[in-house]
Amino acid sequence: MDSTVSPLKKTKPRNWRLHLMRGLFFLNFISLAYDNWSTILFPKEQMGVLSGVAISFWAGFSLLNFLGIRFPLKMIPILLLQLLYKSAWIIGTYLPAHASGTTSAGIQEFFWICIAGIVLNLVIIPWKYTYREFCKDLFKFGGS
Repeated sequence: MDSTVSPLKKTKPRNWRLHLMRGLFFLNFISLAYDNWSTILFPKEQMGVLSGVAISFWAGFSLLNFLGIRFPLKMIPILLLQLLYKSAWIIGTYLPAHASGTTSAGIQEFFWICIAGIVLNLVIIPWKYTYREFCKDLFKFGGS
């Protein structure tokens, strides 16, 4: 064995964390799949361009979460996307509405959904593994 490589370098997260990740992927899949796929497959009215893009995105996102149930470590970028978009929504939508006093019931409700999602992602994502596999060599070019 090469003495320069730590034996811990290639360790996977513990099984309990993988099960929590699978649970989060399942929760995401269930919460997105029914509404979005039923809207695509059985439309009640013609969707506008942006609403059609949004519904299609969430339908695709639900299927990627479904894959995450089987392959949680390979689908970590999906959890990162969820963490980032919810954080961006709070910064770009909620905080300006809150500052101007224009928060609606819908904005307030989605704010709490985002907070819950952010907290779940921060707790469940295996950060050491994520750094090692997705971030550490991000700017190393050439070679493998």
